[in-house]
Amino acid sequence: MSKRILILVEGQTEERFVKDVLAPDFYHFDTFFDPRLLITKVVKHGASFKGGVTTYGKYKNDVRRLLAEAKGTALVTTLIDYYGLPADFPGMETRPNSSPQDRVLHVEKSIFADCGSPQNFRPFLALHEFESWLFSSREELSQTMTQPEKAPLIAAIRDAFETPEDINEDPATAPSKRIQEVFPEYKKTLHGPLAAGRIGIAAIRGECAHFDEWVSELEIFATAFR
Repeated sequence: MSKRILILVEGQTEERFVKDVLAPDFYHFDTFFDPRLLITKVVKHGASFKGGVTTYGKYKNDVRRLLAEAKGTALVTTLIDYYGLPADFPGMETRPNSSPQDRVLHVEKSIFADCGSPQNFRPFLALHEFESWLFSSREELSQTMTQPEKAPLIAAIRDAFETPEDINEDPATAPSKRIQEVFPEYKKTLHGPLAAGRIGIAAIRGECAHFDEWVSELEIFATAFR
């Protein structure tokens, strides 16, 4: 019997990533993703569309709706950027002064507990944001942008950190800001999913441990009781 994963996504970029890149990796499990946009403005389409998280209350309400719809049979998860997460999220004020991985896990566990710890809920925060995954390859983003001569610039950014997920959350040097400095014409909703598709899930998992752990948990759900 096919399985379903309801996934609350931050915006259109993440929606396209789920549909075009992540979901096909689960077809052989007979498991299907149903991404739902978290909307923060009345306008939901076109150039005026804006996704994103503005308050924890809105996020939690959306999670509750998905859990009610799942009825305990579907898995509910999220794809939200850790970078820029509102300060009112559970665990934000008590984050440990340690590695980014420890800090994001602390916040995810706090969200899980605050939502009542439902067994079919797995909150996930992209460390530090979706664009960090595009540094899993030193060449593919430049190929996507049809500017292969700029690959050394992306490689230099990547090589300055232990992993792509360590590229920091400073407003001036977050992954997306670094990409836009190299490629001013970079459009998140267009080029982001295209580059991620060229890189592939396996390569991203190999470079990004937190992402890999999340996908592994989705696979556990997909293969349980088959």
